[in-house]
This record gives sequence, C-alpha cells and structure tokens, in this order.
Amino acid sequence: MKLLVNGTSMDVHSNTLEALLAAQGLRDAKVATAVNGAFVPAAFRATYLLSDGDSVEILAPMQGG
Repeated sequence: MKLLVNGTSMDVHSNTLEALLAAQGLRDAKVATAVNGAFVPAAFRATYLLSDGDSVEILAPMQGG
C-alpha cells in the first residue's frame, strides 16, 4: 500500500497505524499521530486501519521557549 508519511511517499506493508509506527522504529516512542489531518490518540493506533493513499503525520514533542 502507498502512504504519504510526513510528506514522503512510501510503499508499506503495515495495515494499522501501530504497525506502521513499529515498522518505522517508533513502537515505544512518545509521538502524536494524525491520519488525513485527524488526530489519532495512542489508544486507538492498534485498531486504526490505514488505507491506500492515506496521509500520515508522526510528530515528536519539542522543547523550547
């Protein structure tokens, strides 16, 4: 399946958001996720099914001031 992940087109074999994060090495990372512009809470990632053409954003928290 082809996804747009953080603006980069990718061919992936992951069918859930959680599986995509694991494939990207982010299984235990503290990140925020959105699919097609809609926030997906961590509690729903395991059951959130991805579809061909979805746009996924994975954002890490930043510190600053």
